[in-house]
Amino acid sequence: MTYIWNWLVLFLALGTHFGKVYLLDIQGNVTQKFEIASLKLSFTYLCSMFCCPLQMLTNLKLMKYTSVLHEGEGNITNVKWTANLIAWANNVGVKIYDICSKQRITNVLRDNASLRPDMYPCSLCWKDNTTLIIGWGSSVKICVVKERDPTQMRDLPSRYVEIVSAFETEFFISGLAPLADQLVTLYYVKENSEHVEEEFRTRPRLDIIQPLAEGCEEISSDALTVRNFQENQCRDYRLEHSEGESLFYIVSPKDIVVAKERDQDDHIDWLLEKKKYEEALMAAEISFKNIKRHDKIGMAFINHLVERGDYDAAARKCQKVLGKNMDLWENEVYRFKTIGQLKAISQYLPRGDLRLRPAIYEMILHEFLKTDYEGFATLIREWPGELYNNMAIVQAVNEHLKKDPTNSMLLTTLAELYTYDQRYDRALEIYLKLRHKDVYQLIHKHNLFSSIKDKIVLLMDFDKEKAVDMLLDNEDKISMDKVVEELKDRSELLHVYLHKLFKRDHHKGQKYHERQISLYAEFDRPNLLPFLRESMHCPLEKALEICQQRHFVEETVFLLSRMGNCRRALQMIMEELADVDKAIEFAKEQDDRELWEDLISYSIDKPPFITGLLNNIGTHVDPILLIHRIKEGMEIPNLRDSLVKILQDYNLQILLREGCKKILVADSLSLLQRMHRTQKRGVRVDEENICESCHTPILPSDTAQAFGVVVFHCRHMFHKECLPSPGNVRIQYCNICSAKRRGPGSGILEMKK
Repeated sequence: MTYIWNWLVLFLALGTHFGKVYLLDIQGNVTQKFEIASLKLSFTYLCSMFCCPLQMLTNLKLMKYTSVLHEGEGNITNVKWTANLIAWANNVGVKIYDICSKQRITNVLRDNASLRPDMYPCSLCWKDNTTLIIGWGSSVKICVVKERDPTQMRDLPSRYVEIVSAFETEFFISGLAPLADQLVTLYYVKENSEHVEEEFRTRPRLDIIQPLAEGCEEISSDALTVRNFQENQCRDYRLEHSEGESLFYIVSPKDIVVAKERDQDDHIDWLLEKKKYEEALMAAEISFKNIKRHDKIGMAFINHLVERGDYDAAARKCQKVLGKNMDLWENEVYRFKTIGQLKAISQYLPRGDLRLRPAIYEMILHEFLKTDYEGFATLIREWPGELYNNMAIVQAVNEHLKKDPTNSMLLTTLAELYTYDQRYDRALEIYLKLRHKDVYQLIHKHNLFSSIKDKIVLLMDFDKEKAVDMLLDNEDKISMDKVVEELKDRSELLHVYLHKLFKRDHHKGQKYHERQISLYAEFDRPNLLPFLRESMHCPLEKALEICQQRHFVEETVFLLSRMGNCRRALQMIMEELADVDKAIEFAKEQDDRELWEDLISYSIDKPPFITGLLNNIGTHVDPILLIHRIKEGMEIPNLRDSLVKILQDYNLQILLREGCKKILVADSLSLLQRMHRTQKRGVRVDEENICESCHTPILPSDTAQAFGVVVFHCRHMFHKECLPSPGNVRIQYCNICSAKRRGPGSGILEMKK
C-alpha cells in the first residue's frame, strides 16, 4: 500500500509500509529513494519548510534537536507543520505546538470516540499560518491560533486556539484542503448510505463546500472512479494539495488522481461537448485573455449550424467570427456557393473599408440575377457601386432584358446601375419610360435640367404637380418661355403650368394672360372669375368676347361692371340669372342710385323680387319709394315679415343715430373743456422770445419803462405797437396764423406795464 505524504515544490514524496520514501517528478518518475526506518512507517512526512524529517511511531520527535515533543497517547496518525506551528493527531485528539515558545498551546479532543482511529484517521491542513482545519470522522472544525492578551497570560502560553466553526458532514472525511475561503473535502461513502444513488455507492466523493458558523453549504460534488474502490476503506484515501497552483492529489492504493480548478478552457470544453456553441463563443469572447485553447470555436459553431441546415444563422455568425479575415470570408463564400446558399450569406458580406475581391460580389450578383430579380435589385440598392465591376453587371442585365424587355424591376435596377456609373441620361430615359417616382429626385440630385428641356411633356404626363413645381423652382435653368414653347400643343398641360405661375406671381407671366383666358374657359372655369378679378394685365374686351361666346354670365357681369357698363350687368343678373340677392348685392357694391332705380323698376311686377328688395333695401334706399310703387292688390309673399324687418331696420338706424349723436356731443364737450383749460394756462415770456413782426426781443432792455406785449394761443408773440389796430373788432388774430387760415389763434394775453 502506497500513500502520498507531501507535495513539495517540484516533486511528490511517497512513503510505504516498508519504511521507504520515494521522490517522484510530476510525470510519476522516481528521482530519489530513502530508507527511513527498518520498521513499517504508516505515516512519514517531509516538511517543505525545513529539511528535517520527523519520525513518528508512538512519539513525535523533532530530529534536528533530537527532542521528543509528545508521547504516551498511542500512535500519531498525522502531522502538519506551518511556520512556527506544528499540529499532530493521535488516538485522543489534535495537539498544536509552538516552536518559538516551545509550548503545546491546545488539545482538540476527538468528537466521536466510537470510531476506530486506525480506520477513520484524522485529516489536518493549514489554511494559512494561523488557521488549522481538522476533519475527523464526519465532523469538521476550523481552529484559529490567536495571541493572548499579555495581561491574562500568567503561566499560560502566549497563544491560544479558538474554534471559529464546527459542523457535521454527510459522509466520512478522508482528506481536507483549503481553496480560497472554501474547503475541498474527500469523502468516503459507505454502502448503506441513503444519500446517493446506487451506481455511486462506495465511490469516493470530492466536494467543494462553503464553511459557515454552524454548518456548511455544498458548492459542487464529483464522484470519483478509482480502481478497487469497492474494497477500500476510509483510511485508504488521502488528499494532498499544492499551494499556489490549486492542484489537489487524491491518492488511493491503486491510483493517484490529480484535480485542479476548472479554468475557462475547461468550461468551454464542456459547452462544446454539450453543443452549446453560442454560450461557448460568448464565454471565449468574455475571457479571451485567459483562454489558452479554443481559437476556432466560432468556426466550429458555423460548421454546426451549416450541418444543421440553419444557413441564415450560420451566415449571420460569419460577421462576428470571421471579422476582418478576408481569406476566411472568401472560403466561406465559396463553401456557401457549393451548398447552394449564396443568398444566405450575401446580406452579411463586408461592404465597408474592408472588402472582398470584386469577383466575389459579382458571383453573388450573377447568382441572384439568374434566380431572383427582386433579391438582385435589393443588393444593387444596398451595395455600394464600387464593390463590383459595374459595366459587367450592366451587360448581364441587358442580356436578361433581351429576353424580357418590359420587366420593370430589371429596368429600374438598370437605371440605378447607370446612375452609379454616372450615365444619368440613360437612367433618366428609363425612369421616364417607367414613370418612376425617383425621376424628380434624380434630376435635382444630379442637376439634369439641361437633359429634360425636350422631355417636359413626358414629365408633365407622369406627374403634373411635381413637374410644374420643379420647373417653377428652377426657372433659372429652364426658362418660362421654353416651357410654354414645349407645351404649346398640349393646352391642358400649359394651363396647369401657367395657372401655378399666376398663383405664385400675378405679374411674372403677364404676357400670357390673354392666352390664359381661353385656357381657363376651356379647362378650369371655376378659376376663371378669380383670375379675371386678380389679373391687371388681361384685355377686358377679349375676355368679354370669350365669356359671351361661352355664355358665362357671372364672368360677363363682372367684366361689364369693370368696363363701366353696370346697367347692362345688372340687367343680365336680373334677366339671365333671375337672382334678386345677387342683383341687390351688385347694386350695393356699385352704390349707384340709378342702379337701384333700375332694380326697383324691373322688380315692381315680380312679387319675389319685391320681397327680396323689402328685406335688403332699407339701409340703402328709402323703402317708401318702393312701397308707393307697389300696385294695389298685388300679393307679395311674406309682406308682413318684410315690413316688420323694415321697421326694425329703421328703428335700428334711429338708435344708431341717437347713439352717435350722444357720443359726438360728449366728445365735443370734453374737447371744449380741454381747450378751455389749455387757454387758461399762463405762457412764459422771457428775454429769449422775439416779436414775430419786428424780430426784436419781446421784452425791452429796460423793463422799468412802460411796454405792451400781445401773446396768442398759438404761442406767437408781438409788441402791441407792431400789431395793426383792430378797429371795431373786439378779437385780435395772429397775423402769421391768419395768413394760413382764419382764426387759429386769438389773443390770449396782453401784457402792459
